[in-house]
Amino acid sequence: MTSPTHPTHPEHPVDEAGLAPASLLRFATAGSVDDGKSTLVGRLLHDSKSILSDQLEAVERASQSRGQEAPDLALLTDGLRAEREQGITIDVAYRYFATPRRRFILADTPGHVQYTRNMVTGASTAELAILLVDARHGVVEQTRRHAAVAALLRVPHVVLAVNKMDLAGYAEPVFARIAEEFTAYATSLGVPEVTTIPISALEGDNVVTPSAHMDWYGGPTVLEHLETVAVTHDPDEEVARFPVQYVIRPQTAEHPDYRGYAGQLASGVLRVGQRVTVLPSGRTSTVEGIDALGEPVDLAWAPQSVTLRLTDDLDVSRGDVIVPADAGVTPSQDLTATVCHLHDRPLAPGDRVLLKHTTRTVKALVREIPSRLTLDDLSQHPEPERLEANDIGRVVLRTAEPLPVDPYAVSRRTGSFLLIDPADGTTLTAGMAGEAFRAGPGGDPVAEEDEGWDF
Repeated sequence: MTSPTHPTHPEHPVDEAGLAPASLLRFATAGSVDDGKSTLVGRLLHDSKSILSDQLEAVERASQSRGQEAPDLALLTDGLRAEREQGITIDVAYRYFATPRRRFILADTPGHVQYTRNMVTGASTAELAILLVDARHGVVEQTRRHAAVAALLRVPHVVLAVNKMDLAGYAEPVFARIAEEFTAYATSLGVPEVTTIPISALEGDNVVTPSAHMDWYGGPTVLEHLETVAVTHDPDEEVARFPVQYVIRPQTAEHPDYRGYAGQLASGVLRVGQRVTVLPSGRTSTVEGIDALGEPVDLAWAPQSVTLRLTDDLDVSRGDVIVPADAGVTPSQDLTATVCHLHDRPLAPGDRVLLKHTTRTVKALVREIPSRLTLDDLSQHPEPERLEANDIGRVVLRTAEPLPVDPYAVSRRTGSFLLIDPADGTTLTAGMAGEAFRAGPGGDPVAEEDEGWDF
């Protein structure tokens, strides 16, 4: 039996650019005040013919009412009234559009310091980030913050869009200086790939169509780069992780002994006949069968949703993680991570929270907060009393049950978690297990024993 085709599987056919048909790219945008980020997104949607005529007419009417002769394309993304009145982006706005080459999910994130948590939320699942700078101002403090957040979240592709080149006379030296400075900084953070593109979002230069004013630039336009950047990966190169979401036991006359474990593969490939281990119990078995869309298949790969059947009748429940028997994963109750605090209520040592990792939620204790990160200069402030909203820092946690958490640098899916208020269920903190930056120095802090724990 052959496996069903899937756009991320290495055996699936691709075109000359290495793209699977109708592949999906998730990307995020960020920029400082007046850098033109909303105009860029509006121009991208407008020139790629990804907006409806009634939307464009509404923008034209709103622009005329504000005394503007040309349509203000920023209004296509600044949907909140406060955003339109202030001329800034406050919340994350998601936009969906497609071209013949690729489908896109765009997270238009705010760039202000007080909205760092919004950018973290929008960029956490992004495979590419577009950071805007004003050609007249170059790389500023906020640009470095955005690059640091992109590096922190392990976004594999970063694009620096040097905007308002029309106001800089379309001068190549201006672009070259900014591109060199930013590339050096992003590389020092460990960003694996940086692409720089000179644009004018207002005039449409190098957004969807090549600029007639910058013949010295021979690279892709923004849309061309989005359509062709390679974001596919080989699941066989990753270790399989299968968080169990639901146990299926129909107990019908047709299937009296059926027992399957449904969920979505977070990474890697699982095959029929493969030896696996169920975590955190450590019990082993063999994959007897895999069902995808109601049909048996020989293998499954991330991010497929499937049902696994095991040869042994093990005690498996929601929240368990099925991994290859030779994966060498050791669940632990002690977790050190970099976190971004999202809630207005501070996070302090001694706080009791719920920790949600993949499909499992357990009780946890904040043992200590060794440091808080300042994104302006990447300096560490040791032992802060607490983390406030938008703060990024290091925390040491103790969980009531052992969890198979991977380093975030290895897996963004199984290396991430949320801290939740046990009283009302609100999300407090987003966490990333392991070190903050690839190139950053230092190791995990060591927690001291505390006699007062109840678990």
